[in-house]
Amino acid sequence: MGEKKKARAVGINHIALEVGDIDEALEFYGNFLSFTLRGKGDTMAFIDLGDQFIALSKVEDKPRDNERHFGLVVDDKDAVRLALDEMGVEIASSRFLDFYDPWGNRIEIVGYQGIQFTKADNVLSGMGLADLEKTDKAIQELADKGMDPR
Repeated sequence: MGEKKKARAVGINHIALEVGDIDEALEFYGNFLSFTLRGKGDTMAFIDLGDQFIALSKVEDKPRDNERHFGLVVDDKDAVRLALDEMGVEIASSRFLDFYDPWGNRIEIVGYQGIQFTKADNVLSGMGLADLEKTDKAIQELADKGMDPR
């Protein structure tokens, strides 16, 4: 009797966030992110991330996240930090750029250049980010896994 075949995790298609108001959430995220809206209804909206997306779902009441969070990859982490500061958003971690949105979702902002996460060249190009590069450290981390992006 052989070992049961298991599926391999390949990536994340989308993240769903619960928010109190779709229009307010789009305005909040639009204050520090430039994005294309994939779709919008009364109780749902979809922020395009190239080949992935964030789904915003309207709920009446939601408890605040504590440690549960997701890392949102951006091309300019410093620009987000500045915008959050101008918005008066409290940073939840002095080590990372973590913050809570108005509905209690904890989000960590991660700079694309310094992490292993990589978009395919055709996806980056389609997003207008063809010139986005990785740090030597991130390239080495990928190379160590047999995924050298060069």
